[in-house]
Amino acid sequence: MNGINVRRAFDQELKVLETDLLRLGTLAEDAVSRAVWALKEQDTELAREVIAGDDRLDDLTVKIEGAALQIIARYQPVALDLRTISAILFMAVDLERIGDHGVTVAKSAIRLAEEGLVKPLIDIPSMASHLKKMVDTSLGAFLDRDTQAARDVCRMDDYMDDLEHQIFRELLVLMMENPRMIRPATELITVSRTLERAGDHATNLAERIIYMVSGKVERASQHRRPKSEKPGAEGLE
Repeated sequence: MNGINVRRAFDQELKVLETDLLRLGTLAEDAVSRAVWALKEQDTELAREVIAGDDRLDDLTVKIEGAALQIIARYQPVALDLRTISAILFMAVDLERIGDHGVTVAKSAIRLAEEGLVKPLIDIPSMASHLKKMVDTSLGAFLDRDTQAARDVCRMDDYMDDLEHQIFRELLVLMMENPRMIRPATELITVSRTLERAGDHATNLAERIIYMVSGKVERASQHRRPKSEKPGAEGLE
């Protein structure tokens, strides 16, 4: 093949790879959203569907990794092209991990369905909704090669941390007032921490996009609120 045909073939294969990455992102988002809905509605059947669907995320991740490595071996890309393939490889792993966190929430939903919720769920669904926004913004930044949108994702993670801290404080008070609520309240704390970790994976996506486009390493912490300004940070050295 001549140079033009090689470039065309590379671009076509890269487009397929990007499409698969977007599909993986949708699956990951759905896993978390459906798991949190199952938790809120105490729908164990839906929770089990989320758990069963994890194989789809795993299979698609493996497919993306294999295709990316084949492209590298076949075309030996450099500069932006190589950074793009590398970003897709790492982003696929983070998206798969977000899906895994959805499975973790689904398992909590099944356990909590047996004894009921200790309080109406408001902040946990808010965390899930905000996480979806973070992932959507990251994937949009990837497609548009938009580093500013990626930096916005890093700043968005502060809200996830704020909600996780708020949930912990509220549930801690409940446990102190009624020791019988310790187990179910602890389960909800685990859910909120799981969603917070999923948010960290979303910022990983953003970091990869910034490097892909600019070739420069920027950490999410560079764009976030200083620790000293975070709620509950006082006294934490």
